[in-house]
Amino acid sequence: MKSAAAIFILVTGAWLHAADRPNIIYINCDDLGYGDLGCYGAKDIHTPNLDRMAAEGTRFTDFSVASPLCTPSRAALMTGRYPGRSGLAIGVLRPDATNGLDHEEITLADAAKQAGYATGCIGKWHLGFLPGMRPMDQGFDSYYGVLHNLDHFETEHFEKEGGMPILRGDTVEKRPAVPAEMTGLYTDEALKFIVAHRDKPFFLYLGHAMPHLPFDASPRFKDKSGRGLYGDVVEELDDSTGQILEKLRSLGLAEKTLVIFTSDNGPERKTPGTAFPLSGTKHTVYEGGLRVPCLAWWPSKVPANRVSEAFVSTLDVLPTLAKLTGTILPPGLKLDGSDITSVLFDEKAHSPRQRLYSLYGLKKNRKESMREGSWKLHLSDPPQLFQLTNDLSESSNVATSQPEIVKRLTELARSYREETNALKNPAPNVP
Repeated sequence: MKSAAAIFILVTGAWLHAADRPNIIYINCDDLGYGDLGCYGAKDIHTPNLDRMAAEGTRFTDFSVASPLCTPSRAALMTGRYPGRSGLAIGVLRPDATNGLDHEEITLADAAKQAGYATGCIGKWHLGFLPGMRPMDQGFDSYYGVLHNLDHFETEHFEKEGGMPILRGDTVEKRPAVPAEMTGLYTDEALKFIVAHRDKPFFLYLGHAMPHLPFDASPRFKDKSGRGLYGDVVEELDDSTGQILEKLRSLGLAEKTLVIFTSDNGPERKTPGTAFPLSGTKHTVYEGGLRVPCLAWWPSKVPANRVSEAFVSTLDVLPTLAKLTGTILPPGLKLDGSDITSVLFDEKAHSPRQRLYSLYGLKKNRKESMREGSWKLHLSDPPQLFQLTNDLSESSNVATSQPEIVKRLTELARSYREETNALKNPAPNVP
């Protein structure tokens, strides 16, 4: 058990009785763009299952990650804290990394487990690879997947051992991990997990490998989309989600389960992925790198056929999960997210989120932004200021006409940078 302050369980309150606490499934794609799904405007990729999910639930149009890169984005999601607080704000962890998510951090899985949930992690982790840092050290009862990326920077580390390993728990089940097989393997494991835990509350984190490079699809989906192999991969992700939702329906769990579908950051610039109508990609702090598709589905609870413009973030997931599961977090725990259950259930509710600080890279490659409401400042030289309500594509710089706003957001960014330790402990591979 973790030695951090104890997590207490709230068992009072009518809606938090066991029968009312939902199962929770969080599906996190890797490098999926804001404009890559039919329900977000894609015309050349068919996503009927996700489009149905949006019609039966809520589609968020202003859901952002804390960082446009895998490791820091996932650290923020898992902890509800800016990634600098866990020393993971800059760079990605490669297989030889000796740092990772500290064992003392309280994760989504810790919160759910303390509430009596079965917890499972399937897929990519990318938050540390040594004992004490892996999923089953961080509150998950079970793990199946590849801890790493499948790109050559990481697979080459395992070439002498027979290739990148697929793990079950801490045991190697198969080598090498084959990109075309990953979505199918992860889907099968997700379905097994749901069936195995159908009789008690469960939390499942499904971290897909796709469509991160090197992306690939299984033969059934090859040459099906209008956007080449990339589109085929997204269509297989759509099918995977459809299988999961259908399994919940067939088991009578649909009205007992909250499912969230999203991405860890925007699309990789070297792929056919798109964030249209946003500017920027992964590796940038433009909206295209930070704002991602997000669908929330819970029949009879989350309003159907709703499009929400509420400003929310992955930082808000942990405190929201704690509320939904009936977990009271330690009073001394510093969170950067807020409970957004009201936004999930009430069409008229306003989001408590007002600000989002984002950072990518170091030195000459450093990119930094500070958002407050609809104002978004890029701390470049010269600074760039955008009013997102009227300029979602961040194409009209109004910094010279709004010097007071530039000054205020610059000071806010400095405060967040220092208070969250954003520039400390960069990954060794960052130039």
